[in-house]
Amino acid sequence: MGIISWIVFGIIAGALARFIRPGPQSMGIIVTMFLGILGAVVGGWISTFFGFGTVDGFNIGSFVIAVIGALAVLFVWGLLTGRKQSV
Repeated sequence: MGIISWIVFGIIAGALARFIRPGPQSMGIIVTMFLGILGAVVGGWISTFFGFGTVDGFNIGSFVIAVIGALAVLFVWGLLTGRKQSV
């Protein structure tokens, strides 16, 4: 996937991750988009590294991996910023 595809994919994954796990963090749309993009990249890298699958285009498997990565990044962001976590 190209860089523009990763950005679009990450924005959608980040928005869905914030919908799944809204939490008390007050972050703007820019931070949410950045964390979503980062989560999509991290999720794709981890799933490829452990052999769970590759992120090879816009499909359901890649989208699930991206959302899981975005959820993980949101969780770590909450830990690093010291804000209260809601699980």
